[in-house]
Amino acid sequence: MTQSASILQTTNRLVVKIGSALLVADDGTLRSAWLAALAADIARLRARGLDIVIISSGAIAVGRRALGLAAGPRNRALRLEEAQAAAATGQIRLAHAWQETLAQHDIPVAQILLTLDDTENRRRFLNARSTMNTLLGMGVVPVVNENDSVATDEIRYGDNDQLAARVAQMIGADTCILLTDIDGLYSADPNINDNAEHIGEVTLMTPDILAMAGGPRSADGSGGMETKLTAASITMGAGCRMGIADGSELSPLTLLEDGARCTWFLPQSEPRTARKQWIAASAKDAGTLTVDAGAATALGKGKSLLPAGILKVEGQFSRGDMVAVIGQDQTALARGLAAYGDQDARQIIGHKSDEIEALLGYRGREEMIHRDDLVLRDVAPGESFEENEPNNE
Repeated sequence: MTQSASILQTTNRLVVKIGSALLVADDGTLRSAWLAALAADIARLRARGLDIVIISSGAIAVGRRALGLAAGPRNRALRLEEAQAAAATGQIRLAHAWQETLAQHDIPVAQILLTLDDTENRRRFLNARSTMNTLLGMGVVPVVNENDSVATDEIRYGDNDQLAARVAQMIGADTCILLTDIDGLYSADPNINDNAEHIGEVTLMTPDILAMAGGPRSADGSGGMETKLTAASITMGAGCRMGIADGSELSPLTLLEDGARCTWFLPQSEPRTARKQWIAASAKDAGTLTVDAGAATALGKGKSLLPAGILKVEGQFSRGDMVAVIGQDQTALARGLAAYGDQDARQIIGHKSDEIEALLGYRGREEMIHRDDLVLRDVAPGESFEENEPNNE
C-alpha cells in the first residue's frame, strides 16, 4: 500500500482544494471531463465513509472570459472592480457545474462563500463550522470558495490554499489535499533547475523548507508554493495532514492512491488534541462560570458543561468567546468556548437544557460549553492550562 493510500484509508474527514488551472481551460470553459472524473473519485471515497469538503477555485477565471475580460495578454492583471465582477459572474457557473456533476452520483451539494476573516472571527467561525458540520451530517458535499465579489483583501492577497487549510482547521479534518499543477515541493524550481530534488515528506516546517517556495505557476492561479507552505503550517498546527499533488490528469485522487508522487506534510498531533491545545493556550478569558459539585464531577469525566450545573455568570462575553470554569471554592476547573453570550447565559443557568427555547425564545445548543470546545485545568491557579480529557470520546 502506498503512503497516500494509507493516509486516505485512515481519513475520516477530507478537504480537497482544486486550483483554477485544473478546473478551467485556456478558453475559459470548465474542463467537464476532468470534473466528471474527480466527481467519480469523490463518490468512491464517500462510499468508504469519508466526509468530503471541496474548496473550488475558478470563479474569476471563468467569469473574466464570460465578461470579455480575457482580451490582451493572458496574464493581464484584472483591476479590482473587474475581478469582483468576474467572481460574481463565474461563481454561478462554477456552482452549477459542481451541482450537476455530483448529481450524477446522487450527491447533494451546498455552496458556501467565505473570506479568511470569517475563519478568524470566532463567532462567524462557529456559525460556518456549525453549518458545514450539519451539511456533512446530512450527506451533503459543501463546495467552498472565497467570497471574492466583496472581499477586496482576499482578491488582492488571498488564495484558496490558505482558505482550504483554515476550513480543514475549522471542521477538524484529518487530511487536506491541494490539487495543483505540480506534484509537490521541490528543493528548487524544477522548471529552471534540473538538479531540483522532490521532497516526499515534511514533518517540521523549518526555514530551509520555507526557503523552497516560489511564485504562482499559472496565469489564473493566485497561489504559488509559498501560499501552499503557509497552508501546510496551518494544517500541521491543527493536527491535519496535508498533501500537495498534481491534479492535471483525470481521476487525480485515484492516481494519488495508486502511487502518484506528491509531498505530504505530517503533523505531530491529532486534530482534536491540537484544537484543545489552542484553547488551552489562549491568552485571555472573557468571563467566568461558577459551577456546582455535580457539574464539576461531570467535567472531570469528560462531559459537556450544561446550564443546569452553572451557579453564577461573571463578565461580558459573546457566543464563541473564551470563558473560565471554576468551582464553588474558586478552584479553576476548565476553560472553553461559550455557546451563549453572557446575557443569555444568565437567563438559562440552573435550568435544564429542554427549557432553553422557552427561556430565550430560540433553540440553541443544549450545552453551555460542548466537550469538544472545553479543556480541563489540572494545575494550580496562575499556572498554564494543560490538556486533560479523560473519557472524552
